[in-house]
Amino acid sequence: MSTTQSDRLRELVEPLVLAKDLELEDIELSRAGRRGMLRIIVDSDEGVDLDACAELSRAISTTLDETDVMGEGEYNLEVTSPGADRPLTEHRHYVRATGRLVKLQLHEGGELVARILTVDDDGLDLEVPGVKGRKPTARRVEFADVAKARVEIEFNRKDKKEEEA
Repeated sequence: MSTTQSDRLRELVEPLVLAKDLELEDIELSRAGRRGMLRIIVDSDEGVDLDACAELSRAISTTLDETDVMGEGEYNLEVTSPGADRPLTEHRHYVRATGRLVKLQLHEGGELVARILTVDDDGLDLEVPGVKGRKPTARRVEFADVAKARVEIEFNRKDKKEEEA
């Protein structure tokens, strides 16, 4: 996607996203045969449900139909949330992942799997799970030490509502 087209799409789409109390995470434009694929990725602190994506998709579609930003070719529009396995790249991503298990690749070359307990401006307070019956341990990691981070999917973890019941 050209920078000009990307900038124009962002100018058109971002106000619509903000009007729904969502944040625009990314805009991806690719080709699938003769058709283009425009993917708008949105998020919020509370997550994004299917109804919000559908409403936003209709608003974006109407706006795009009124402009020439997508050109004359056919394209598919997809409005979606980032998904559970997206990389954590922004401070707000770490905040949203509080309580979740994450895999961190550190600049020093090590890898760490731990649960985020708290997030501040400088880094993360983590709980490293115990191995072979040992108790979990606390660890502090500064953002400057993190090369990559991603939420780990937990299939057997109870959500907060179940734990409180």
